[in-house]
Parts: sequence; C-alpha cells; structure tokens
Amino acid sequence: MLYLLQFLGANPYILLFVVLGLSMWIGHITVKGYSLGAVAAAIVVGCGISVLGSAYGVTFSLDDFTKSLFYYLFMYGVGLRVGPSFINSLKGDGLKFTVLAVVCSFLGLFLVVIGNRLFELPLGAAGGMLAGSMTMSAALGSAEQAITQGAVSLPLGTTAEQVSAMIALSFGITYIWGTVGIILLCKYLPHWWGIDARKAAREYEVEHAVPNVDDANLTAYHPYDMRAYHLHNKAWAGKTIGDFTGAYEQYHVFNVVRDNVSLGAEPDIVLALNDVVVLSATLEDLTDHIGLIGPEEPNLKSLNIPVDQAEILVTKHDVLHKSIHELDATLLAGPIQITRIERAGHAMPLGPGLTLQRMDVLFVTGVKSVVDKVANTVGVVARHNSSTDLLTLSIGMILGFLIGQIQFPAAGANISLGNAGGLLVSGIIVSSAYSRLRFFGNTPNAARNVLEDLGLNVFVAIVGVNAGATLLSQITGLIALKIFVVGFAACTLPPLVVWAIGYHIMKINPAVLMGAVAGARSHSGPAREAAKEANSSVPWLGFPVGYAVSGILLTVFGYVAMVLG
Repeated sequence: MLYLLQFLGANPYILLFVVLGLSMWIGHITVKGYSLGAVAAAIVVGCGISVLGSAYGVTFSLDDFTKSLFYYLFMYGVGLRVGPSFINSLKGDGLKFTVLAVVCSFLGLFLVVIGNRLFELPLGAAGGMLAGSMTMSAALGSAEQAITQGAVSLPLGTTAEQVSAMIALSFGITYIWGTVGIILLCKYLPHWWGIDARKAAREYEVEHAVPNVDDANLTAYHPYDMRAYHLHNKAWAGKTIGDFTGAYEQYHVFNVVRDNVSLGAEPDIVLALNDVVVLSATLEDLTDHIGLIGPEEPNLKSLNIPVDQAEILVTKHDVLHKSIHELDATLLAGPIQITRIERAGHAMPLGPGLTLQRMDVLFVTGVKSVVDKVANTVGVVARHNSSTDLLTLSIGMILGFLIGQIQFPAAGANISLGNAGGLLVSGIIVSSAYSRLRFFGNTPNAARNVLEDLGLNVFVAIVGVNAGATLLSQITGLIALKIFVVGFAACTLPPLVVWAIGYHIMKINPAVLMGAVAGARSHSGPAREAAKEANSSVPWLGFPVGYAVSGILLTVFGYVAMVLG
C-alpha cells in the first residue's frame, strides 16, 4: 500500500485520473434509485485517498494551475449552455419562472449566511453549504475564487488549504440531502397541498394539446413517422395533392411514385390509381384512417426520398406564440415535418398546442427547398455540424478573462467579476450571438458537455485531493451537525416558498409548477421525478427558464456566500 501511495504521489496526473475514474464508478452506483453523483463522489474519493496517504506519511498535492484551468473551461461551458435561454427568460411567460428562480436562489443564500453566522462556523463553510444544499457544484469553484482572489481575508493561523478543505467538507455533508430532499419535495408538494398532480397534468394536456410521452420506460417513442400507401381508393383518383391535404390537414405528402418514377410532392400533382403516396404524420394519425388511400406499401423507391435535416432557431416575431397546429395549417403544410423542439437545451412535449417562443430550436425533416422556405420565415437555419469552432472558443476565453479584469467601484473598494465570472458572461454572449447568427462559434452539445463535465469533475477531484490532508484536523461531530442543520434548512425551505408563490399568487398549473420548482433549484433530477409522479410531460414545460436563471445566480452566490458569511 505504501509503495502504491508513494507512486501516486510521484505521478500526480495518474493520481488525478485514478480519482476521476473511481468517482465516475462510485458516483453511478445506485441504492433504491438514488446515486451519489460524480461530483460528490469526486470530493469523497479525493479526500479519502488524501486522508489515506496522510496516514502513511504521504502528502498528495495537485497544482492550482490545472485546477483553475479546468474550472474556467467549466464556467465557459455553463455560459454556452444557459446563454440563449437566460436572455429569453427576461420576457413573456418566462418572467414568472425567472421570479421563482430568483426567490429560491436569494432565499438559499440568505439561509446559508444567517446559519453560518448563527453557529459561528469555520471560514469556508458558507460556500460549501450553499453549493451542497442547492446542489450547485459550480458554486464550489466560485467559493474557492473568493479565497484565491483575496476577497475574503484569512484569520491569523488559517491557511487557504484549510479553507478549501472546509468548503469541500461542507459540500459533502449537505449534498446528499440537497439531492434527495429536492426530489422528494418536487414529488410530494402537490399531495401536501391536497392536489392531484395527475389530474392537473391531464387538464393541462387537454387545454394545451400537450401529448404525454414522458414515460421513462418508453424511450424509443418517436411521435412522427413516414409511410407509403398504394392508391386503391378511387375517390382520390383525379384529385390533386392539394385537395388531399386540404381535406386531411394532419397529413403531409412527401412523395408520389408512378410507374417507378418519383413525381415529387407539389400541390398541383394529380393522383392516379396505383400511385404510391408517401405520407408523414403522427403515429396516431397514420393508424387512424387505415385504408384512406389504400394498403401500406413497403416500397424502397417511394421512401428513398432525398430529404434535408436542419435545426431552425426561432427568431422572427411573426411566428412567436403561434401553436404547432397553426403552423401546420399554413407554413408547414408542405413536405416538411417537425420532429423535435428544444427550449433551453431541453426537449419539449411535441403536440399541436405547443406555442413557439423566441430561441426555441425546431428540428425539421423535409424537402430542402421547403426547409429553406420555412427557415426564412421562422428564423435562422443551421445544419448539423459535429466540428467545434476552436477559434471562437479561444476568442471567447480571452474575452472572458478580459471581462473578469474590469473593476467596478462599490462600498469604497474596487470589485470585479474575476476570471470565472467573466468567462460565464463571455459564454452567455458567445452562445447568444451564435444562436442568432449561426455562421460562427459552433460548439456541439457533446463538445459543450465535455467542457462542463470534465472541467467540473477534474476541478472537484483536485479540490478533494488537496483538502484531504487538513480535513481531519478541522472536523468534529458538533461542526458536522451544525453544517447539516443549516444545509437542511437551505435545501428545504426555498422550494416550499417558491411553490406557495407559484400556486397561490401566480396561479401556475400545479403540474407545470412542479417542474418550475426543480428549475428554480437548477436540478433536472426532480423534474424527471415530477414527470413520473404526474405521469405526464407537462412538468418539463416549467423547467428550462428557472434552470438557466438559478444556474447563473447560484454559481455567483458561492462567491457571495464566502464574502458575507
């Protein structure tokens, strides 16, 4: 064991990825459906290995440059993720969810700061408790930044390593209930108010034509399909494609094949007996009028249609707040189909009653000329590109560091956002600009996820390793109990207040509000549980805006908690 620990101490990068790999494995172990998560596991594994090393006289230390670099990449990735939805949250119905997220975040900060002062906890506890109780791992980094940038003065005899250890310790103690508590709250809040969440969801589905496709066991479900039919129904012989789609608006004709020759799908094409007609529609509509045209025909020629796939960003004012049904009757009446709609990076329940909002992304499949026409009417088109614009990434990082150096006078002193805050702002600027222009700055979701996941987990692993050596000298049972009590309050009380405001004052549908509470706590897990409890996709409609707003606020509040605590 001693040899192994000495080897790891002499090879810090092997040590780093040992901690990272173990945390990925341990973090995904589930007990009754719950797991520790990779971030919390990185703290536990990093501290554990460091404490073990100390017991054998081996001190582990990973350099601060690596820690800061990965955290900065993470912060820039966060800005890229939340940028468009954060800007969009400042208008329309998003304001309600924005207010709930602001209330939740500020109340969590208030409880942590008051609890920290009341119990006279060691320096560093406030930042860790905020990050853990609100399950905002990014706040760990901003809390650390408050120390490295000198925003918090260290008491005589206290080292930066001891403060980092207390931040990590407080995070670990409060994170478990922070995760489990918000899941239970989102799941059972309607019951405590005497509300039937499933009934509320059904009412919303009927009123807004939102389909229920959120059953986690049906992940292969896709709402639309394309099939070919042999025209045997004489009623349509001699009629045009326009006549057919005028009578049955739910169907889109993608192709007509006659004598093994594709004719296309222009509205003035006259149908004839024995034509093969390719229709696109929902699965329900395709099976609702079996025999309308004739028997299904698995014809390769008819289905082998050159189609275009594109993502269309909604920016044009004329289509805002219009429903999918309204667009189907006009703009989408040709050979084109919406297959998916994302809002703030999250898929929305795709039904005829869903209304478009600015910065929604429409995933469409259809004939290229029609796709281009729709794109010009709706907003900006972007076709799939898996490459990452590293030039824009470099410019964005430089911009973030420059923004972080800008100082503002406040309370007789000059303050700045710092590198982390500047990179967050830069990511928001770059992603917002890209969402409107689309000719630069492409960062696919997979690349952005690497920035976020690798950046955060490496940062937290290094924090855990460096903190472990001083951890045992600071922890006592009484301090741990006080930290847990404060974290319990900060996790539990804000969602209750947010629910009361949303239900009694804003009159938000309870099923939507379940997702809004999860978004206000910037945690997708409770939204999934809420959807299962309501047996509906409706809770996801309230999630994206609050998720973006609280993600930014809570990240910044890690720094604020250290200064005020």
